[in-house]
Amino acid sequence: MKVGVPTEIKTDEYRVALTPSGVRELVDRGHEVVVQSGAGEGSAITDADYEAQGAKILPDAEAVFGEAELIVKVKEPQPEEVARLEPRHTLFTYLHLAPAPELTAGLMASGATCIAYETVEDGRGRLPLLAPMSEVAGKIATQAGAFMLEKPLGGRGMLLGGVPGVAAGRVMIIGGGVVGINAAIIAIGMGAEVYVLDRNIDRLREVEILLNDRASTVYSSALEIEQLLPQVDLVIGAVLIHGARAPRLISREQLKLMKRGAVLVDVAIDQGGCFETSRPTTHSDPTYEVDGVTHYCVANMPGAVPITSTYALTNATMPYVVKLADRGLAALEDDPGFLAGLNVCNGHVTYEPVARDQGLEFTPPADALRAVAAVG
Repeated sequence: MKVGVPTEIKTDEYRVALTPSGVRELVDRGHEVVVQSGAGEGSAITDADYEAQGAKILPDAEAVFGEAELIVKVKEPQPEEVARLEPRHTLFTYLHLAPAPELTAGLMASGATCIAYETVEDGRGRLPLLAPMSEVAGKIATQAGAFMLEKPLGGRGMLLGGVPGVAAGRVMIIGGGVVGINAAIIAIGMGAEVYVLDRNIDRLREVEILLNDRASTVYSSALEIEQLLPQVDLVIGAVLIHGARAPRLISREQLKLMKRGAVLVDVAIDQGGCFETSRPTTHSDPTYEVDGVTHYCVANMPGAVPITSTYALTNATMPYVVKLADRGLAALEDDPGFLAGLNVCNGHVTYEPVARDQGLEFTPPADALRAVAAVG
């Protein structure tokens, strides 16, 4: 199979979907790999690095899409990339379709087969291709939040960890999953007072063990969040519903309860955001203020540390890329967890939470694949 790697064009995105070691693995298995010139530069990978492992360098994205059957990316395709997709293409990338009806419509119209990293599951129902970027985003969330609390950046003007004789800042983390745990680890390391909220009691027990009782765990409810808001300096939204739009947990009205100069970091922004006042921002212009509260809602937080993120992501995605290259769409039929990654196929939405959130008809993924096989 011919595998294509275009340069990421989302604003301030520096990751790349395949490393030279990934190229080597695919080439050794008899596949061809085409890489857009400069695709790896943001991650300190040169064209020569790719060529040394057998990749062919192409001048632009049009050439990559024109030659490749399997397109591997990092972020959701931008409009000009959607326009290049054809029914013969399989696209493998983060999609985050639930809050993006225009992108969903574009992918449906393309006829391409679109597999989302963030909905692929392992045998225990976990999200192995989302986890590494959730780890990175959780750590960045606390770092960014601590930075934005500084006065010149519009924050309250406090050091999150405090100093002897001066109290530490308080951090509320809503969601005890991978993002939440990593955000808490960094916040604790900085010396902050940390509260982790979740609606799963068993998960809260695990959080206490993982954090060695260094954070307070709280059952998440509207009242508990509301009661904590006046006390905390930094709130990190780390909620996730597999493939679906994030629930709104803090309203604009509730911002009035917060300290002036407090910070909200919305890690769920890719799935629509978990604060009513959230809207996507970029690394170049990461924050805005609403009612005296700083909002940090960068939609590709791991893109700021591409050398770490690219390798962490490709370590997880590479076995799946190899399966697709070796077996095509048959790789999905043999693996129910991989099949869960299929979001759009042959003009149909094949991931139920996306269909539900957008009011579209849902087609079971196995049915869609059978229809493609019949046409083929």
